[in-house]
Amino acid sequence: MTQLALGHFCRFYTHTNTLKWSFQNFYINHTPFDIDDVSYSFVPFGFSGLSASREGELAPTALVFPSNDLARGYLSEALRGGTLAETAAEGIYRPYVVEVDVNILKPDSTEVITKLLTYTGQCTAGGWNDTTLQIELSSVLDAATAEIPARTLQQKLVGQLPLTSSVNLR
Repeated sequence: MTQLALGHFCRFYTHTNTLKWSFQNFYINHTPFDIDDVSYSFVPFGFSGLSASREGELAPTALVFPSNDLARGYLSEALRGGTLAETAAEGIYRPYVVEVDVNILKPDSTEVITKLLTYTGQCTAGGWNDTTLQIELSSVLDAATAEIPARTLQQKLVGQLPLTSSVNLR
């Protein structure tokens, strides 16, 4: 009887569309694991929450990592769009964009049988507790309203923010 397994391959891209990190969560003893000219490191993570509503909008998905200093550094950089030194020197970047491949794998070999789907999302939120760290990914395009994921208004992005609630959008 043939056994099949699901494995995930994720790639983080910077604001210049440069590949920053690439992780896979199945082949423990094969680091780096090379596929399609990308070298993946083994990192224990989970990928969940891929669903759509009746209106066609995609709910945010999540990458879940063990909570440690290294993972918190990844989360901080992914949400900020760069390292502390980069963002302090050059300003605000967009958060990292992540591609997650969901694959059917052969567990007794390093063979990827088929790629089921590739989800692309932007890092929009995150947090951690004692055991897990979560990076929320929002769809790059909302199928129902064609909006880009919400951005937090900051003075560096838009200039002086008003102090009154009577603001008119034109």
